Amino acid sequence: MTILHAPTFIPVEVCSSVGLAPSTPVDQCLAAVKADVAKDGVAAPAADAAALQKVVAAAAERGVDLKVVVMDTSPQIDTPLRDMATEIGHANPGATVLVLSPGWAGTYSTTYDRVTLEAGQDVAKTAPNPVVGTQAFVDQLQTPDFPWSGLTFALVIGVAAAAVLTRVLQLRARRSQNAITPAEQAK
Repeated sequence: MTILHAPTFIPVEVCSSVGLAPSTPVDQCLAAVKADVAKDGVAAPAADAAALQKVVAAAAERGVDLKVVVMDTSPQIDTPLRDMATEIGHANPGATVLVLSPGWAGTYSTTYDRVTLEAGQDVAKTAPNPVVGTQAFVDQLQTPDFPWSGLTFALVIGVAAAAVLTRVLQLRARRSQNAITPAEQAK
């Protein structure tokens, strides 16, 4: 049985992650990125690679199997970054993948939900450089979620209690109104 994946768009900008010219076929660039990531968890320009490898190692100590791809330039739209992250994720089962370009980020993970990944993307893409952005991404993954279920439960109980209290007060007011004698009402 063959597993079919949704069609993906891998932009030519991926070649910058492994130092290849933009004229290199995209499939060749993607293969080089996958090989680089498989080696040390990072496919990035040389200036950032060593520092990113340290972030990846620190993430592993925190239980996050992180893979990072950094591009020097951004594609015209941000959607291909998620496609690239998905391709890298399928090649590295169980990994959480972050793909960064200037101003954009794309992610993939079977460990973290999309909401958590999107929150991480938001902090990663606004960072001043890929190393800071990647660290911020890892920190966001490790940030506990707000207990929305608990808040919702408390609000529902509070509203129900307020409704019951209101009804009890209405009944008391009606009883005290009915307890007034007709002579007192005539006054």
